[in-house]
Amino acid sequence: MPSVGAYMSQGTLIADATLARQGGPERALVEVAVGVLIRPDGDFLLTSRPPGKVYQGYWEFPGGKQEPGETVEQALTRELLEELGIVIGPALTWKTATVDYPHALVHLNFCKVYQWRGELQMREGQSFSWQRLPVQVTPVLPGTLPVLQWLAEERGSSVT
Repeated sequence: MPSVGAYMSQGTLIADATLARQGGPERALVEVAVGVLIRPDGDFLLTSRPPGKVYQGYWEFPGGKQEPGETVEQALTRELLEELGIVIGPALTWKTATVDYPHALVHLNFCKVYQWRGELQMREGQSFSWQRLPVQVTPVLPGTLPVLQWLAEERGSSVT
């Protein structure tokens, strides 16, 4: 399993810097829509990476790759229905981050979601946990770390 070591370089979060990068220096940037689902009490949803996927068992905010022609909101709506069985309300564009993982270079488009319909169904064998800062689940995917920091700054709390 990869380590969680990460550092910033020229605005990009470098995850597992000691591991070789797949695809060489001209890797394509993968656009990803990510939902930060927040309940009225302020708790937010984290899900574990499903079995068989890179970083399986690591905790992250749910979402997935944008398909050609999709907007961030369309991709997020599709992904959360496919993965979690919920229909989201408005997805409020929030922040972005680029993460260089050994397996992919990803541009994460984070959206806050305050409304959804349906019961959570873990359709890919993943787990879920409603969390608050500091989070109690580990390990956390490197691309999740900036979001936890942003939430801490907004809430005047600590990530750790």
